[in-house]
Amino acid sequence: MIKKLFLISMFFIKKVSSFSDGNLNQVDTDFVLSKLKSKEWIVLDARLSDAYNGWKMDGLKKGGHIKGAKDFSYTWTSEKETLIKSNMNERGISKEKNIILYDSNQKDYMEVAKYLKNKGFKKIYYYNLNNKVIESLEMNSYPNYQLLVPAWWVKDLIDGNSPETYSGGRFKIFETSWGNLKDSAFYIANHIPTSVHINTDEVESAPEWTLNSDEELIEFSKNNGIHRDVTIVLYGDNVMASYRIAAILKYIGIKDVRVLNGGFKAWKRERYPTEKGINKKVHLTDIGIETVVNNSMVLTVEEALENVENNNNFQLVDIRSWNEHNGLESGYTYFHKKGRPKGAIWGRAGTSSVTLEDYRNPDDTMKNGYLIVEMWKNLNLDLDADKEVAFFCGSGWRAAEVLIYSQVMGFENTSLYSDGWMGWSANPENPFEVGE
Repeated sequence: MIKKLFLISMFFIKKVSSFSDGNLNQVDTDFVLSKLKSKEWIVLDARLSDAYNGWKMDGLKKGGHIKGAKDFSYTWTSEKETLIKSNMNERGISKEKNIILYDSNQKDYMEVAKYLKNKGFKKIYYYNLNNKVIESLEMNSYPNYQLLVPAWWVKDLIDGNSPETYSGGRFKIFETSWGNLKDSAFYIANHIPTSVHINTDEVESAPEWTLNSDEELIEFSKNNGIHRDVTIVLYGDNVMASYRIAAILKYIGIKDVRVLNGGFKAWKRERYPTEKGINKKVHLTDIGIETVVNNSMVLTVEEALENVENNNNFQLVDIRSWNEHNGLESGYTYFHKKGRPKGAIWGRAGTSSVTLEDYRNPDDTMKNGYLIVEMWKNLNLDLDADKEVAFFCGSGWRAAEVLIYSQVMGFENTSLYSDGWMGWSANPENPFEVGE
């Protein structure tokens, strides 16, 4: 009996050994795999969200996350406490659980461990993800993770390297925000090297901020020197503007459109160089296409109405706050009509017309895709492959961001009803409703 207990003790010591900081215990691969489905344990990826999404980092042979693991990036620990707390709750992270943190550089986990310990967590363990163990692990990535790029990927482009998923050739980087150059003090004072400013007014028009005509969008692409076969990287201090432009460029037919995950904040966090001044636009007379290519990606108000009334496989999903969806407020100071298109399903968004907390991590990167899908299911969205989903919001910004996220996750039958509630309510004959 004593011999048996001794062997059990030695087995456990092998599985959970003292780690270098004297406070965490290190666990091995078998131990991690045995806990992935346990309700008492949570395995958390402490690396950049980009690594979780699918990018290869720290010299690993595989990208993505351990199947069944959740995420808590070290970059979140310096963000707003309310956002961190809500994201922890969504992932079931509590003091009662045993927490296994893993990274691939033996540094990222330390920030998360420090944060959790300061919050009173005591049962924290560490797992080192490296090339010796990764071959035996099932790693998951989002089908189109390459649409959202890390800051180091953009830096590699600028430095003349060929980062993962880049096929070579020319590239252009654009900073996206509202306002022309004279109003863009932020861009002039501080931007990613070589980047050119895009004013979102170039693709939409007041007062309802409806999307410009297809012909005008082709001219927009020409005016910015955006050729169909050139890799385009978009970023901004407000990440939502980047997704607005990304959706439109993909609609036009630009083949390789990327968005900097987390926006300019991600670039600054890495302390990469910036530059001042203005990089001028270069006009092109030929962008490789003469008309919009992906017509089904953006719906007009007429197409949205036709689908709502006559297509049983169609779902119009409202990416606005609860108060906007129910007609309690318009969401804007310059627009006062309240309500939603009749039959629209609430898809959540955030607390206001300029936030998207339900779809973002605390550091403004894309939220865990599995949590987004779970949220949609709880909102009674039908995610079957034969169903068509069109996202809308007030005028297309929030919905465009969610559209790109859906593409990252591999959904193929999603589109953007760009003119949103503002475009819908411009015609009093369009059916609408208020209330729950």
